[in-house]
Amino acid sequence: MVNILSQLYLLTMGLRLPQPTYRGQLTLEEALLRRRSVRSYLPEPITLEELSQLLWAAQGVTDPYGFRTAPSAGALYPLELYLHAVKVEGIETGIYRYDPHRHSLLDIKLGNFVPEVYAAALNQEAVLSAPLLVFFFALFERTTVKYGRRGIRYVFNEVGHAGQNLYLQATALGLGTVVIGAFYDEELKEVVGARRDEEPLYIMPVGRVE
Repeated sequence: MVNILSQLYLLTMGLRLPQPTYRGQLTLEEALLRRRSVRSYLPEPITLEELSQLLWAAQGVTDPYGFRTAPSAGALYPLELYLHAVKVEGIETGIYRYDPHRHSLLDIKLGNFVPEVYAAALNQEAVLSAPLLVFFFALFERTTVKYGRRGIRYVFNEVGHAGQNLYLQATALGLGTVVIGAFYDEELKEVVGARRDEEPLYIMPVGRVE
């Protein structure tokens, strides 16, 4: 009963994440220097504070008007972030959706879905060892309704900005990540539980490195 009630709470109110910090141990220049694509990770979990920081860096709100850490054409913000918390301290293994306005996790889907993600991602090994998988999806219509077909380009530009933010934040935390762009779209959407009009753009495994 308690587990059912906790799931209902997460579905409606969300799991509030720790407040992100705005001053790290690494300078921006050092993070740029050290940033690399990392495809294998240590088995240790990541902390809830690290998860909070990563999600905030990718799509966090930084202004009372709703502006975020990554630029967006027309401030329309077509990106939606999902994550598979495989080994994250403080939360159950499952797939969640990030709510940037509340800085919280929503839409819980409990269980370990790594084998399904691995298959959808063409059996790429980086998926198997990561304690965290971040999925970037896009609602293209949010941008194309204003900009027409040119809006498609703007969405692809935007995911590049957000992905680099995640790269740099991971580096600053002593973590590693890599962008995966090869996957079966419909299979990934089904595993994640995304809406029909949300299209997958990136998978970014994240984990601790030696």
